[in-house]
Amino acid sequence: MAVEASSDSSGDSSRSRQRSGRTWPAIILVVMLLAALPLAVILDLRDLTAQLSRQQATEISKIINDIRGLYANDVVARVLQADPHTRITASERFRDIPGAIPIPATFSLEIGKLTSSRDNSVRYDFVSDYPFAGREPHVLDAFQKHALETFRADPQLQAIGETQGGWSPTVRIAAPIRMTAPCVACHNTHPDSPKRDWKVGDVRGIQSVSVAQPLSLETIGFRYLFAYFAVAVATGIAFIVMQRRQARELAGLNAELKDANNFLATVSLKIAKYLSPEIYKSVFSGERDVKVTAERKKLTIFFSDIVDFTATTERMQPEELTAHLNEYLTEMSNIAIAHGATVDKYIGDAILAFFGDPQTLGAREDARACLRMAIAMQERLKILQVKWREQGIENPFRVRMGINTGYCNVGNFGSEDRMDYTIIGAEANLAARLQSIAPAGGIAMSYETYANVKDMVEVRAGEPISMKGISRTVVPYLVAEVRPDFQPQSVISEIDEGLSLQLDMSGLDAAKAARLREKLQAALTKLDTRAAGLAGPEPAG
Repeated sequence: MAVEASSDSSGDSSRSRQRSGRTWPAIILVVMLLAALPLAVILDLRDLTAQLSRQQATEISKIINDIRGLYANDVVARVLQADPHTRITASERFRDIPGAIPIPATFSLEIGKLTSSRDNSVRYDFVSDYPFAGREPHVLDAFQKHALETFRADPQLQAIGETQGGWSPTVRIAAPIRMTAPCVACHNTHPDSPKRDWKVGDVRGIQSVSVAQPLSLETIGFRYLFAYFAVAVATGIAFIVMQRRQARELAGLNAELKDANNFLATVSLKIAKYLSPEIYKSVFSGERDVKVTAERKKLTIFFSDIVDFTATTERMQPEELTAHLNEYLTEMSNIAIAHGATVDKYIGDAILAFFGDPQTLGAREDARACLRMAIAMQERLKILQVKWREQGIENPFRVRMGINTGYCNVGNFGSEDRMDYTIIGAEANLAARLQSIAPAGGIAMSYETYANVKDMVEVRAGEPISMKGISRTVVPYLVAEVRPDFQPQSVISEIDEGLSLQLDMSGLDAAKAARLREKLQAALTKLDTRAAGLAGPEPAG
């Protein structure tokens, strides 16, 4: 059995190490993934910033090239191509006038046309809801109309913006084109101007810049984050699979452990039937080692035996005897346990118990507890004897008891494979000898015990006895009467010729007490009537 237990223990340890070996790589991998997340974000932000910067630099370069081309062709080239005697002027119709160059508003409109003609992510618009006569009217979208209304309502506002779109957002910024003094003088006198009451600060139109940034995997890379999340997902799946497998293993182990615990609980309950409760608790709590060892202690030993048991058994059937004896031993054992005794063993109909190990209250209190136990047993036997007579047993059990206090060897005796917790010594034998000389229903004790309980009982000394193994003569002290202060208050027992009274008041409630009182009162009335009838009539005076 020990080899199997060792094998199971080593198997559990091996499985535990295997689980631990599988867990550590997962923990290390999770830590590495957590540490790699900031690195993946930094790398992707670096690439994203670089790509955005390259894209914006390319767009800005194109716009500057367009502006430079516009300036070279429509400003510088026209000035250089004009006749030296031609007066250089600025006009919105610069293409129709030799030597003319575009005014700022026209120049801005031309820049807007250039940026709109390309499929660029950056666009510039110069629009107004008051175009000059002969020009194509500007089609304003909702943002541009809102911007004009907002700027005209708030002269201090310099810019507004909005973001459009979801996955491919476009950021638009609009700024007002406010009239300056030269602009007012020109627009209020120009023949093609649609409005001639401009004032300085009025909003002529708006210029807006739109920057579109489409989300494209070809232009914006998140390869490090994608790789990270791919590894994280794979790790998570692997971790879930491992956890599910471990959960199944743990469920199996828990089931096995539950079965083992149930088996051990069943076995321990069965073992408890063979051990005294004190020994059972001390062994299973770890207070006492299960090995062959003993120690010398001062104990109070109790020994009881049924009077004429052999003759009684001859008059009873085996089944009846078994039930009768088991009831007796159960009742006595319950009383012994209630008083703190360690029940050593049953020797047929005899009971061996002792006080002082594994728990002790001191030699004096152990002796007094033992005597209280013996008195309670004899009182209980009186009640049982009435019950047994009613069941048809002519001669119910009567018990002798012996008590002795002295030093014994107590502990585990036997072999390494099988042992017995018991006591050994002449003092234990003396308790058995005292029992043998006690009268039926009586208690005999040694002087060592009597010295501790003399205030509890009245005794009478018996004839001294000698015993093998004990050099001194022993005077037995027979309990004659229990002093009133130590008489069990819950039991009233009286047996006389024509009288058998056993009254146990420990379990009575008010209703039961009243009912028993009525019965006792009725018995007393009958007894008074009987006594008066036996006395006869009084003699005449």
